[in-house]
Amino acid sequence: MILDSPRIPLSRRTLIDEEQFLDQLDLVRLSLPEAFHEAVEIARHRDEILDQAEQYAQEIVEEAERRAAQMMNESGIIQRAEQEAQQIRLSVQQECEAVQQQTIAQIEQMRRQAQQDLDEMRRMAIEESEDVQNGADEYADKVLRDMESQMTEMLRIVRNGRAQLQINQPQPQQVAPPKPMPPKGNSEQRKPQQ
Repeated sequence: MILDSPRIPLSRRTLIDEEQFLDQLDLVRLSLPEAFHEAVEIARHRDEILDQAEQYAQEIVEEAERRAAQMMNESGIIQRAEQEAQQIRLSVQQECEAVQQQTIAQIEQMRRQAQQDLDEMRRMAIEESEDVQNGADEYADKVLRDMESQMTEMLRIVRNGRAQLQINQPQPQQVAPPKPMPPKGNSEQRKPQQ
């Protein structure tokens, strides 16, 4: 839209249709929810990762419990298995919490970035709009100043012309009485000279 808009002569300014420009900004603003959809997708993947981690932990715990059940006759091994299962549980829980915190931080960073991008686009649009308005005002002022100068010059020429006409205008003279016309009965015809 900027490249196709008319340029202001002798400047780096471009005239942009304000209404069309604001419509484009609205389209940009309306397309931002797409970024938020991506953030939701990441959050959904985060839940899947957490579910997988919990399932993995559950499988490990179940495997540990199966092992413990097989070795129930040996008292020391049962205690060790329970301790290992507890440690694995804690380790998996810590990993899940770390993944959850990391995913939340990524989502928050994307949201902040999207907000910053929106704010920057809005600021640039306002600056561009103000630049266009200032350029248009300067151009209009220049055109009007040139017209004023030309009209002043034309008015000076008209005044000089009128003054010149008044100087050259002859003074009114007395009108001489008309000469008498020859009588109609006297019809002498002149012969053309050869």
